[in-house]
Amino acid sequence: MINKKVSVMFIFACLFSIVSIAQEKKVWTLEECINYALDNNISVRQGENTLLINEQDVIASDGNRLPSLDLSGRQGLTLGNQEIFPGQFVDRTANSTNIGININQPIFNGFRLTNLYKQSQLTLERNQLELNRIKDNISLNVVNTYLNVLFNKENLETAQAQVEFSKAQIEQVKELVDAGVQPRANIYDVEATLSSDEQNLTVAENNYNLALLTLSQLLQLPYDGFEVEIIDIDSPSAALMYSDISQILDYAYDNRYEIKVAEKDIESAELSTEISRSGFLPSVSFNYGFGSNVFYSNLSDDEASFFNQLNDNKSQNFGLSFRVPIFSQFQNKTAVAKSKIQEENAKLNLDQAKLDLESNIQRAFTDAQAALKAYEAAKKSKAAQLLALQNSQERYNLGSMNSFDLEQTRIQLINAQSRLINAKYDFVFKTKVLDFYLGKPLTD
Repeated sequence: MINKKVSVMFIFACLFSIVSIAQEKKVWTLEECINYALDNNISVRQGENTLLINEQDVIASDGNRLPSLDLSGRQGLTLGNQEIFPGQFVDRTANSTNIGININQPIFNGFRLTNLYKQSQLTLERNQLELNRIKDNISLNVVNTYLNVLFNKENLETAQAQVEFSKAQIEQVKELVDAGVQPRANIYDVEATLSSDEQNLTVAENNYNLALLTLSQLLQLPYDGFEVEIIDIDSPSAALMYSDISQILDYAYDNRYEIKVAEKDIESAELSTEISRSGFLPSVSFNYGFGSNVFYSNLSDDEASFFNQLNDNKSQNFGLSFRVPIFSQFQNKTAVAKSKIQEENAKLNLDQAKLDLESNIQRAFTDAQAALKAYEAAKKSKAAQLLALQNSQERYNLGSMNSFDLEQTRIQLINAQSRLINAKYDFVFKTKVLDFYLGKPLTD
C-alpha cells in the first residue's frame, strides 16, 4: 500500500515537472514580446501613473470653480477670577459654544480658474501623447532586438550547414584518397577546415544565446527557458521601398506623437500667459455665513437652555467682496513677460521637433536605400560565389585544384552568405523604421 502511494506521488511529481518545463519553455511571438514590454516596462508604468495624477489634477482644478462649504465649531471653557466691578473679583466659570456654516463662491477672477482647468486638461492630453511616444519607441526597440535574434539564428543555421558540409567533404576526400586520386595530406586539410567550422559554429551559438539574453533582459524576463518564435523572413524586394520621402514626412508631421506633444506644449504656454494676465484684472467673490452660539456662566442662574439659546442667537451674514490690483511690485508684469518667453520657447521646441523628425526620417530613408543596394549586391555576390565553389569543387575532384585554393573559394562563399544575411536583416529593419514613421503595425 505504501509503495502504491509512493508511486502515485512520483507520477504526480513527474507530471508537475513536465508542466513546469513546458511553461518555462514558452515560445514568445513578436506580438507577445511587444505586448509584454508595453505592459511591464517601468517607463510605461510610470507614465500611466502620471496620467492617473493628471486625472486627479483635472478633477481638482474643476472643483476650484465650485463653491466651498465649511462647517465650523468651537467649545470654550474659562476658569478663574474675573473682575466684575472695579476692585471686585469673583471666581467665574464660563462655557461657550459656537457653530457656523460658511459658503464661499468665486464669481470672477480674471478667468484664472477656467484657464487653469483647461491647462490641466491639456497636461493630461499631452502626457497621454508622450506615453504613446514612449510605447512606440519601446515597440521599435523590441522589434529590432527580435530581428537580431532571427539574424543570429540564421547565422547559426548557416554555420551548422558548413559543419555538415565539411563532414561530408571529409568522407568524399577519404574516398578519393582511397581511390588514389588525391594525396592523404588532403584529409588533414579538410579536417582542419572542419575544426575551423566547428569553432565558427560555437561562436554563432554564443551570439544567438547573447541575442536571446538581450531580448529577455529587455522584456525583464528570466533567460532560463526563454525562447522566441522563429519567423521566416522572406527575401525582401525593392517593392518594399518607398520611392518618395515626401509622403512619409507629410504623414509624420500630422501624426507623430513628438510633434503633437510640442503642439500641446504651445497651447499650455499660451494658457499660462492668460493665467498670468489675470493678475491685472479685478476679482469678485461672494460669501455667506450662518451661525449661532451658546453661553453659560456660574454667575447666572437664568440662562436659557442650550437649544433655546442656539435658536435665539442664530444669525446670517452675506458678503460681496472685490479686489482691484493697482500695484503688485511688478509681479504681474514680470509673470506675463516670462510666460511670453515660455511661449516663444515652446514654438522653438516645435520647430526643433520638426527638424529632428525630418532629419531622422531622411536618415532612415537614405539608410534604407543604401541597405537595399547592399542587399541586391550581396545576392549577386552569393550567387557568383556559389557558382565559383561548384566549379572549384569539380576541379578539385579532378585533381586540377589543390585543397588550399578550394578552401579559399569556400571561405569566400561563407563570407558572401554572411554578408547576404546581414544585408537582408539590415534592410528589413530599416524598412520597418520607415513603416514606423508611417504608423504601420510593426508586427506585420
